[in-house]
Amino acid sequence: QVLIVESGGGLVQPGESLRLSCVASGFTFTKSAMLWYLHSPGKERKMVASINPSGDQTRYIDSVRGRFTISRDNAANTAYLEMNNMKPEDTGVYTCRALALADDIDYWGKGTLVTVSS
Repeated sequence: QVLIVESGGGLVQPGESLRLSCVASGFTFTKSAMLWYLHSPGKERKMVASINPSGDQTRYIDSVRGRFTISRDNAANTAYLEMNNMKPEDTGVYTCRALALADDIDYWGKGTLVTVSS
């Protein structure tokens, strides 16, 4: 059974930090890229960060580059999203995705809510 479970969301004030975790099971974690998506209220879901299977290549959208850091621990089947200097526009549901189309891996978690507000 495939499971992807996000955690770490919550309410923070602007400028503060938060660390999200994504624990995966039921598939070969080391074969998949891991991606974090943000679905903000009234907006379309967008990918904010991704990391390749070995963890040595990362990508970010412009709005989070320099503030967010994606990482992974393959021994623990876990991906992380460290978010610093958070802004109100970072508010939304953050969802983790495991992706490896060549291996038929495309799994989503249910998300964790992050609210940035004073």
